[in-house]
Amino acid sequence: MSKIEFKNFSFRYKNLKEPTLENINLEIKDGEKVLITGQSGSGKSTLVHCINGLIPFAYPGEISGQLLIDGCEPCNENIFEISKKVGTILQDQDSQFIGLSVGEDVAFILENNMMPLSEMRKTVLESLGVVDMQDSIDQSPYELSGGQKQRVSLAGVLSSRSKILLFDEPLANLDPASGKSVIHLIDKLHRKSDKTILIVEHRIEDVLEENIDRVVVVAKGKIIFNGQPCDLLTSDVLHKAGLREPLYIEALKHSGIELTQKHKIDNINNCDDTRIKEGVLNWYQVDQVIKKNNVKSDILSLRNVDFSYQKEKKILKDISFNIRKGEIVSILGNNGAGKSTLSGLIAGILKPDNGEIILNGTMINKWSIKKVGENVGYVMQNPNNMIVKHMLRDEVTLGLKDRSRDPKRLSLKGVLNKRGSVKKGFNPFYSLKLHVGLQLRNMSQKNRDRKKVVHARGIENKYLDIIKTCGLYGFRNWPINSLSYGQKRRAAIASILTLDPKIIILDEPTAGQDYRTYTSFMKFIKELAGLGIAILIITHDIHLALEYSTRSIVLSDGCKIADDTPANVLSEKEIIEKANLKETSLGRLASIVGIEDKNDFIQYFIDFEKGQK
Repeated sequence: MSKIEFKNFSFRYKNLKEPTLENINLEIKDGEKVLITGQSGSGKSTLVHCINGLIPFAYPGEISGQLLIDGCEPCNENIFEISKKVGTILQDQDSQFIGLSVGEDVAFILENNMMPLSEMRKTVLESLGVVDMQDSIDQSPYELSGGQKQRVSLAGVLSSRSKILLFDEPLANLDPASGKSVIHLIDKLHRKSDKTILIVEHRIEDVLEENIDRVVVVAKGKIIFNGQPCDLLTSDVLHKAGLREPLYIEALKHSGIELTQKHKIDNINNCDDTRIKEGVLNWYQVDQVIKKNNVKSDILSLRNVDFSYQKEKKILKDISFNIRKGEIVSILGNNGAGKSTLSGLIAGILKPDNGEIILNGTMINKWSIKKVGENVGYVMQNPNNMIVKHMLRDEVTLGLKDRSRDPKRLSLKGVLNKRGSVKKGFNPFYSLKLHVGLQLRNMSQKNRDRKKVVHARGIENKYLDIIKTCGLYGFRNWPINSLSYGQKRRAAIASILTLDPKIIILDEPTAGQDYRTYTSFMKFIKELAGLGIAILIITHDIHLALEYSTRSIVLSDGCKIADDTPANVLSEKEIIEKANLKETSLGRLASIVGIEDKNDFIQYFIDFEKGQK
C-alpha cells in the first residue's frame, strides 16, 4: 500500500477564487526519497501542507478529490495524529522552536512521548551530535545563526518516530559544506531506516549530489514532471519551469552535447565519457579576457575592525577591505564566521570595538542607526523580522511615507538662520525636502493639495515598479500573511529598495527563490549597481557569487582569509576547507574532462553565460 496518494486532488484557499492545486495525481511509496521542486508560488508548499496537516487545519479552504496517508484521509484526523505520521522541518525555524534552550527544544517530542529522563538526555545528545550542535545544548535557539537553527530543527526531527520526514527548504540557511553534510545525513537516514523522505528544495544541484528516487516538479498548481533525476536533467523541464539546472549540466548543454538517459548524468562522475570530454574541450577555449580599466572611487572602507559581544571572545578580528561605488561584492564563509555581524557593523546596528568604518570619506563609528540608515539599506535574512504592516502595499511603501512625513524633512524650524538661509552643517541629505518645504510655505492650499496628489502618485508608481521587479505584481493588493515565505522575503527586499540607499546589504537574498525570480531580481540589483550603488551580498549561494559578484570576501573564524574573484576563491582548496565552502561542479567537471586551469574554465563559463563570448 502506498504511503501517500493523491487522487484527482484539488485545493482552493478560502479567500481565493482559483485553486492553488488542481487535479493532482501522485503516489509516493513506502521508503521512497522524493525531491519536490517548483517556483515560488507554484503550489509545492501547498502540496506539502496538505501532507503534514497544515491544510486544512491552519490554512482553511475547499478540498476536492482525495488524499490518503497510510490509507487514512488527513482532513478527517486531528493535527496531533497527523504529526505522529509526518515529521516536518519548516523553512522558517523561528516559528518551530518551543523550548527555551536547544536541549529543551529537541527534547519536546520525547517529553510528549513520556520518555524517561535518563533515556531522553541520551537521545537528545545523540541527535545533537549528529548535527554537530552538542556544545550549544544550553543556548537559546533564538541566539543561533540561521544555519545553526536549521541544524537544531533537524535534530528535533531525528528523535521523531514519524514514518514520513518532510524537509521544507533544508538548505536555505546553510553554508555549502554544511548543506552538503545535511543532504548526506538525510541520505544516511534514508538508507539506514524505512522512513519515507520528502525534500522540498530549490537547490536542485545540491540535493542531487546524493541518490534521489524521484523528482516531482510543480508549476501553476499542477505536476509537470514526475520521474527519475536522469530523465529530468536530459530534458528542458527545469528551464521551462523557471528553475536552475546544475552548473555542470548547463556547461554540457552549452557544449552542444546531445544528452540521453544512457549517459546517467545525474551523477557528475559519469561525465568521464569520451564523447562528453571531447564536447566540453571543443567548446572550451582559453581566451585572454580583456578587463576594462574602469576604476571607481571607494564608497566604503573598513580599517582594522574588531568586534566582540563579550570582551573575552572576539567575533571579528582585524577586518580591512574597500568597497567601490557600483561594485557587487559577495561575503562568503561558514555559519558563525561573522558575516551577519559584519553586516550589522556596516549598517550601524553594531559599533566596532576598534578600527574605523569610513563611508564616503567620513568615519561613521559614532553615527546613529538612523543616520547610517539614510545611506545603508539592510535587508535581513528572515523577512518576518522586518514585516510590520498587514497589506503588501503598506509594507513596501512604509519607508517612503514615513520619509515624507518626517518633520525634520519638511519643517523649517531649526533649519534656517535669521536671514532665512540654511544653517551651516545642515545635513545635505535633507536638501531636496528642504527645497520643497521652502516652496510649500508660500503655496496656496490648492497647490498644496495638488502636490500631495502628485506625491501619492509618485509613491504608487514606484511601488508598482518595485514589485514588478521583485515578481510580486500579481499580489499587489494582497495581505502579507497570504504570501509564501519566499514571497515575504521579496516583499522585505522591495521595502528597502524603495528608499534608494547608497549601499545595500542583502543577507541571503535569493534563499528560497526560484531561478526565474532569482535572475529577474539580480538583474535589477545589477541595474542599481550601474547607478553607482554598492551591493554587499551575504550568501551561501556559490552560484550567486560566481554569476553576479566581481569580488568575494571570505571570512573564517572572524578573520578575512580571502579577497579575490569568485572563480579564484572557489578554486582554492585551502580557502574552501577553512570557510566550509565546496568545490563547484564546474571545477569537478574540469578535472574530469582533463582541463588543468579550473579557474580559467569557471571564468569562461561565467563569461559565456553573460554573453561576453
